[in-house]
Amino acid sequence: MSLRGSFPKQSVYYEILCGVRNAISREKQIKGGARAKKIELINGMNDAGWKDIYDGL
Repeated sequence: MSLRGSFPKQSVYYEILCGVRNAISREKQIKGGARAKKIELINGMNDAGWKDIYDGL
């Protein structure tokens, strides 16, 4: 059973990249990384306590 659909979704991190292949490669790199590194990435961009940044994009 997957828990993916049972949690609210928010945008807490983004990157601007040139090209779809670069974006897919970066996404795979992030997904394959350690949880601590992902948290570090989010905190580096979104220091307001993981607030949803979608409206500000």
